[in-house]
Amino acid sequence: MLHRFEIALADVDRGVYQDLDLRVARHPSEDAPYLLTRVLAFALEHKEGLAFSKGLSEADEPAIWLKSGDGRVLEWFDIGAPAPDRLHKASKACERVVVWCHRRPDLLQQRCAKEKVHKGDQVQVVKVPTELLAALEAKLDRNNKWDLSRHEGRITIVAGGEAIEAVLETVPLVPVE
Repeated sequence: MLHRFEIALADVDRGVYQDLDLRVARHPSEDAPYLLTRVLAFALEHKEGLAFSKGLSEADEPAIWLKSGDGRVLEWFDIGAPAPDRLHKASKACERVVVWCHRRPDLLQQRCAKEKVHKGDQVQVVKVPTELLAALEAKLDRNNKWDLSRHEGRITIVAGGEAIEAVLETVPLVPVE
């Protein structure tokens, strides 16, 4: 299924103001919270050259990436709770690795603390509140219009005439000891 997201982005924290018109294919095995987390990550990480990969269809690719002109992956954005060895390989190959976690980020952190993840303290985990995703899922349609703003860490999404607010906490995958 294909979803369209027209997003008026005002990311005050990063100084990014952009109108995004995204057509996002939803994999048959992808649930709505995963899809919505993927769209949020794309919008809130937006920069020139950022792209969706084949994602769930290709095991060796993140959901979203930023590549250099010669095809090297510079930034790797995973969704959910990827395996520690996947994050280990990504952090060895890329300048920046971020996981947008929409379910139990504490379990992901615990699992990765037990296994070796290269530069695990530099891998970021963005905790996406389930309440935010539930509110967005109730508004999810084939065609979606969002006004998305971020200011001082707080995001506000206006969708279907309703303002939904949340705070996205960013923490290291493996805390520095």
